[in-house]
Amino acid sequence: MNTVIRELEEVDEAFLAANRLVVLYSGGLDGTYLLYHIHRVRPSAEVIVLSCDLGGGVDTNRARMICANLPFEHIVLDRTAAFVRDYAFPSISAQACYGGTHPISASLSRPLLARTAFDEATRRDCSVILHTADATQNSLRRFNRTLADLGFRGHYGSPFSARPPHRREKRWTLAEAGIIDDGASIFSTDVNIWCREFEAAGLDDPEKIEIPESLFHWTRYRGTDPVEVEVSFEAGTPVALDGVETDGVSLLSRLNDVVGQFGLGRFIGLEEIANGQKVQEVREMPAAMLLMDAYRRLEQATHPASCIREKMHIEQLWVQEAVEGRWLSPLREASQSFISTIAASVSGSVRYLLSENRILLRGLTADAPRYVRDRSQIRLPAAQDHTAP
Repeated sequence: MNTVIRELEEVDEAFLAANRLVVLYSGGLDGTYLLYHIHRVRPSAEVIVLSCDLGGGVDTNRARMICANLPFEHIVLDRTAAFVRDYAFPSISAQACYGGTHPISASLSRPLLARTAFDEATRRDCSVILHTADATQNSLRRFNRTLADLGFRGHYGSPFSARPPHRREKRWTLAEAGIIDDGASIFSTDVNIWCREFEAAGLDDPEKIEIPESLFHWTRYRGTDPVEVEVSFEAGTPVALDGVETDGVSLLSRLNDVVGQFGLGRFIGLEEIANGQKVQEVREMPAAMLLMDAYRRLEQATHPASCIREKMHIEQLWVQEAVEGRWLSPLREASQSFISTIAASVSGSVRYLLSENRILLRGLTADAPRYVRDRSQIRLPAAQDHTAP
């Protein structure tokens, strides 16, 4: 029988004495505070600290140092290739944008993180999986629903989902314990190869948007001369950049640099949480921006307009299931089947000219085009030609 953990008080000495834990840990403030709480309550607790690298550059040295000082076992698993192949790239053909304002990211990474934790807990005979999402974050139900759908039979959840300590309190406690200095980042961040996302600490107010430029790493304009870039797709999947075939991880890394150097790929959007209220998030996604646009253009060049219209409805079903944490649901999987069928014939290349804060379409070539290259050569059937007698 599984039990969902909701409060820090549930992770007490008796609980820690009776269970072996897997704790998902990215090296951030919340995770560090949770690890310190566990150590303070029961220094001999059996804890496996799991960090997953999704191409965002996990600070493994800092994470290892913190775990060694507590001390807890720390493992780092590189799941970047799986994230790109099974989550990020399928979201391109699904045109997975939340409310039409920004491509989704955490909705893609949470199912993979949960599955990785599930696999590690099963392999290591652990009866608890903990993460640190709180009730203001949709990741709370994404983690919990995925673990439930996977059939995890132990305890799981976030000790911060009900009555979490304020971030200021966490920072002060950890600074007092000498685990982090008081200058630790005040922002909540989530980073992978697809997206760098920021929230909290003054970023929440949509009526007064002030974002420190220092938050952005990929999308800082670097005074570069305009460049032309071409991306190629095969059966809906990006396979080449400027005519050179490459793997998905390398393609995303290169595009983040090429597109981001012109200040392109920043998004600000509101996302609805469980109680119907909306919170603001800031993100930079230069490769995602270009690839989403390129795919839609090739798709339009290949399929009838009626097909695209129906697919746009299916896309929103796909996105809603992913956002709500129902990645393994029959509806998300059925939506994926429809989208994959359409994507199977979406092949070709799209060219852009990039300059400061500007992206200009220069041409596209579809392998199975429905477009004409000269309107004067169109010959309509007699029944559709209104000039015919």
